[in-house]
Amino acid sequence: MTQSSSSAKTKGAKPNEAMHPYAARVLEEIRSRYHWEREFGAAVEEVMHSLGPVLDDSPVYEAERILERLTEPERIICFQVPWVDDQGRVQINRAWRVQWSSVLGPYKGGTRFHSSVTLDGIKFLAFEQTFKNSLTSLPLGSGKGGSDFHPAGRSPREVMRFCQAFMNELYRHIGPNTDVPAGDIGVGAREIGYMFGHYKRISNEFTGVFTGKSHDWGGSLLRPEATGFGVAYFANEMLRARNDSLEGKTLSISGFGNVAWGMVKKSTELGAKVVTVSGPDGFVHDADGIKGEKIEYLLSMRASGRDRVEDYAEKFGVPFYAGKRPWSVPVDMAFPCAIQNELGLDDAKQLIENGCKAVVEGANMPTAPEAVPVLQEAGVLYAPGKAANAGGVACSCLEMSQNSGHEYWTSEEVDQKLKRIMTNIHNQVHETAERFDTGDNYLLGSNIAGFLKVARGMIDQGV
Repeated sequence: MTQSSSSAKTKGAKPNEAMHPYAARVLEEIRSRYHWEREFGAAVEEVMHSLGPVLDDSPVYEAERILERLTEPERIICFQVPWVDDQGRVQINRAWRVQWSSVLGPYKGGTRFHSSVTLDGIKFLAFEQTFKNSLTSLPLGSGKGGSDFHPAGRSPREVMRFCQAFMNELYRHIGPNTDVPAGDIGVGAREIGYMFGHYKRISNEFTGVFTGKSHDWGGSLLRPEATGFGVAYFANEMLRARNDSLEGKTLSISGFGNVAWGMVKKSTELGAKVVTVSGPDGFVHDADGIKGEKIEYLLSMRASGRDRVEDYAEKFGVPFYAGKRPWSVPVDMAFPCAIQNELGLDDAKQLIENGCKAVVEGANMPTAPEAVPVLQEAGVLYAPGKAANAGGVACSCLEMSQNSGHEYWTSEEVDQKLKRIMTNIHNQVHETAERFDTGDNYLLGSNIAGFLKVARGMIDQGV
């Protein structure tokens, strides 16, 4: 493979190094056009820093204006959601569905209900989903949606009425071969059930238009655990590529929801010891390891609707650190599994000082952009969420396959297929990184491997 002078600058590029001129021009256009959308801009910037080698090797991407097309969603649906609370008052929320790319399959991505939801955040998540879904090698396009409705503190009837009002508009834009939403923060099996039931009522058909359904009526076993299981499998493959494994490793994990719970469960099965979980109130440090009944207690914590992990500390008599994040605890590997930008520059420096060998993302971009190059330059293995946490959407596709074939797979069958998908994701990311002489740069490997499938599909399908 020949390398031009500009390729030499971008080979193995990290976020603080030179960007390919074409990528830099597109990024500047995005920043100018959407200057208020900082999360989306940061997501685009991260990808643009990685693409120098392929843009040098294949000028066709610039000639076909692939980056300009890839950084704009195919469709954005914005709508209001009026609903009535238990006191009879009319409430108004805002909602969005961003259908980013249908090149590889129907739009696919989660639905988030949280007071922090904005169009900026949904665009960032949908853009990231494009590369994540591409890495699975499954027939999945990309999308994301949500509302600034916050289910916490609302009665089940209020949540139901909101979900039905939300679906009154969204049903027009989704379908099993068009757009298949799933859950996300604030949207679990209960919310999926309410939305699916109303979609079925309006459309007069029973189809696999949602994933994350109850396994009693079309859902897949292991779907709640799948993202966390996938993170554990990916991390284990990273270590296996270096003749190592999770067995005997001490891990810190943030969050205590489905991703963290699944990660604790599977990594413990693989022989690791998890010593932290966290919530909005702080984190707990369980030096003996979170195992057995403690793992199951995470489920009851989640089901309680109380956004606090101090309950765990009180039940099991372990230290609780109010208002703190778990990254100060000395561990072999760290797994941010809560929310974006939760692991900052100072946290990264603390992990490095404590001898942490790897950071593997369970959430979407939980590591702040300025922290990533610091970790990489210190020799800490860094795996971005678009690769490591793809187990959730992979299991969603397995659910879609079961629905379309009218089949029902056992937990063992789903787990086996999920492990194979995550192993394949790791291998293609690792091989792509090696192909472009970047060694352990999983970020660049993920971005390039994800980009190539979508870009080639865009060229094949025409303008």
